[in-house]
Amino acid sequence: MTKIGIIGGSGLDDPKILKEPIEVEADSSFGKPSSLLTCGKIGGVEVAILARHGKDHSIMPTRVNYLANIYGLKEIGCTHILAATAVGSLREEIKPGNLVFPDQFIDFTRHRNVTFFTEKVVHTPMSDPYDRKLRDLLCKTSDELGYKYNRDVTVVTIEGPRFSTRAESHMFRAWGADIINMSTCPEVVLANELGIPYQTIAMSTDYDCWKEDEAPVTFEMVLERMKENAEKVKTLLIKAIPRIK
Repeated sequence: MTKIGIIGGSGLDDPKILKEPIEVEADSSFGKPSSLLTCGKIGGVEVAILARHGKDHSIMPTRVNYLANIYGLKEIGCTHILAATAVGSLREEIKPGNLVFPDQFIDFTRHRNVTFFTEKVVHTPMSDPYDRKLRDLLCKTSDELGYKYNRDVTVVTIEGPRFSTRAESHMFRAWGADIINMSTCPEVVLANELGIPYQTIAMSTDYDCWKEDEAPVTFEMVLERMKENAEKVKTLLIKAIPRIK
């Protein structure tokens, strides 16, 4: 049976998008997830929503227990994961307000637990970390809704919680990164280790700091633009989730 884990926040844990919502306290051998799970149904499909940084956004990116989050979703039976996140754009054509569906990542984090396999060595293939079927479905649904989006791009994940310097922003562009955030890694890696199809739904909120004719990113800017566009992401989820098989 299909069951969708949604990782996000910024209004996505709104119980109004679910039928028969209940809160469930999950646990795992890796500790407690970042928040209670808001569980219910969308279009007849079971869904569990997890607030990555806590429901009050109090957990900084480095301190998120990614292992507990992903394993907790696996333990309650999630077969797929859709992960919402804010991203900065490193390309002119990825405009603030666009949805973005990456297909590759660059991990520039330094201080996170990045694998479930600490007792034995497991080399997990990671050539195509995001799920093509989920990405195609999200793009098709975005077309139907008339949403502007960019697909098959590369996200670089930085440690945070600070934003990039201008020099770093230009370096990431030179590396081939198209968008930047603080939370995709190791989340996507851990989902792959457990064999769970995973796709990021990113919302472009700013141009980081490489674009000199734009104001450099601030946390207030990110929150405001995510708030403005949360309805768009919720509508996408409501329309796409019943089609996942």
